[in-house]
Amino acid sequence: MLLIRAHSMAENREPRGAVEAELDPVEYTLRKRLPHRLPRRPNDIYVNMKTDFKAQLARCQKLLDGGARGQNSCTEIYIHGLGLAINRAINIALQLQAGSFGSLQVAANTSTVELVDELEPETDTREPLTRIRNNSAIHIRVFRVTPK
Repeated sequence: MLLIRAHSMAENREPRGAVEAELDPVEYTLRKRLPHRLPRRPNDIYVNMKTDFKAQLARCQKLLDGGARGQNSCTEIYIHGLGLAINRAINIALQLQAGSFGSLQVAANTSTVELVDELEPETDTREPLTRIRNNSAIHIRVFRVTPK
């Protein structure tokens, strides 16, 4: 019974290749929208592949150390990475932990983020389309541990 039900659900979906076959790159331009972000807190860092790695690492370190103006240091920061930037987010967290001489710990959570792409027609005869896709994300909490 379960197999029949799963089979009937699959029949209702369009084959993945069928949607892609309709989209001719000459007829449509792909515009990737920015991902929906959580409310940004002062201790949130969104890692991307465009910004220099050392600059992102320095920004995280600056938040943990208290900044240049003598601000209170953060006891924890959250590093967020999406898609290709997941490896960079992990690397930043591990670099911070390695340079802290045991005073920092990390805790990671993964998730799937729904992204929306707009397909804009090149001619007036076609309608604009949207496409939804999923992408992996990581959220790493880097926090100070109290010495025992």
